Amino acid sequence: MTTPAIELKGISKAFGPVQANKDINIRVMPGTIHGIIGENGAGKSTLMSILYGFYKADAGEIFINGNKTEIPDSQHAIAAGIGMVFQHFKLVENFTVLENIVLGAEDGPMLTPSLRKARAQLKQLADDYGLNVDPDAIIENIGVGQQQRVEILKALYRKAEILILDEPTGVLTPAEADQLFRILERLKDEGKTVILITHKLREIMEITDEVSVMRRGTMVGHVATAKTSPAELAEMMVGRKVLLEVDKAPAKPGRTILEVKNLSVTDQWGVKRLKEVSLTIRAGEILGIAGVAGNGQSELLEVLGGYQKATGEVILNGEAIDLTGLHSDGQTRRSRGIAHVPEDRQSEGLIMNFTAWENVALGYHNDPKYQKNALFMDNAAIRKDTEEKMARFDVRPPLPELRAKSFSGGNQQKIVVAREIERNPDLLLVGQPTRGVDIGAIEFIHKQIVALRDAGKAILLVSVELDEIMSLSDRIAVMFDGRIMGERDPENTTVQELGLLMAGISGEAA
Repeated sequence: MTTPAIELKGISKAFGPVQANKDINIRVMPGTIHGIIGENGAGKSTLMSILYGFYKADAGEIFINGNKTEIPDSQHAIAAGIGMVFQHFKLVENFTVLENIVLGAEDGPMLTPSLRKARAQLKQLADDYGLNVDPDAIIENIGVGQQQRVEILKALYRKAEILILDEPTGVLTPAEADQLFRILERLKDEGKTVILITHKLREIMEITDEVSVMRRGTMVGHVATAKTSPAELAEMMVGRKVLLEVDKAPAKPGRTILEVKNLSVTDQWGVKRLKEVSLTIRAGEILGIAGVAGNGQSELLEVLGGYQKATGEVILNGEAIDLTGLHSDGQTRRSRGIAHVPEDRQSEGLIMNFTAWENVALGYHNDPKYQKNALFMDNAAIRKDTEEKMARFDVRPPLPELRAKSFSGGNQQKIVVAREIERNPDLLLVGQPTRGVDIGAIEFIHKQIVALRDAGKAILLVSVELDEIMSLSDRIAVMFDGRIMGERDPENTTVQELGLLMAGISGEAA
């Protein structure tokens, strides 16, 4: 019988009162792609962080290729042939690709020989695995797909035979995700062992050989991927049947809530990011914006959210919005009935060192129910409100005093979504609402967005997930190179037609 590449026995880990892992057992066979799935906060990332030496288990044993192995830190993990690509990359942004790969793995005090050696090995690795990236490019100047390749190259340069990827497609476009899967298949063909942590059932079914399911810190099952289904995996993850399709009645659009006319944005380098964009959204409908990341969707949200200047006109409920003056800020937008779930929860939606209750008050600190008097905020009232929001949105752990950085990515997203949706806005701006969010939370967030629509609110949805755009939207506008390429009815279009528009092919040709 083949010896497992990895075997974990009886792994337990607690953070104070929170039991992140409880008596976990798992075996991963060599030369396979093994999926680990579960809801946000199920303990997936904690388990893999123990394997990589970021955390030390309270109990349990680790075996690598049949040998019991102590992994007190990441250096011991690397020495054992383990590499890990984290959901949020660990790269120095103003270093080159080559410098990042060498960092921490230098051969001696003189850097030049290490860089020369790394350059040669980098070319060989790129040829072997299709991981092409410019070694002299500065990290901050390349896209997230390329940055992820750098992380994989870092692990392979350190002779990793076991590669752990934590939510690797959370920041990738569908095309970049497909390219990543081709790379993982090649790694598998070369005998590498890959562990894929994800919440996306499509990815599990497409790429893995076996899958382990976690729920609330425990391991609830191991199955061969070929012998299961998305519905069965979803039920194992959540503990109940999950609706995998968005259930919504036809929209009943009312009066116009938002009207955008000839909106344009030029960045600090003189590049035009938005080019005469015009659109309308009515009460009781969801307008989805489809497009490959970087084609103006982010700038559109930033202008409407109040932290980007622009030219053109924006009219909300029949009254113009200031786009350049003193009243063009986000606070004014909120007072006018605009709520905003930003695309990047960590840099735009939360202050990571603040507690959950402090983050719930962000942008809404002037709410009378948060005020004790003219001088002081009522912190007890904010904590109570946060507890109630956490309960309604199933934030785990439900601890208002916990800092935002201590929550999993999906639970961070729930905090932001709860804060904004529960303000009952006239217009909800929502960017990538379910990025890095598990299947149960996706179902919940989608229901909240649809409920807001059915309550007569207008919603502008930006997502790189075409399935999400197709299933949630009542109308779809496609952006390319800062322009609206065309508008489609989701009931009468296809992914292929939208893909052509996303590639810049005109509506007539598409």
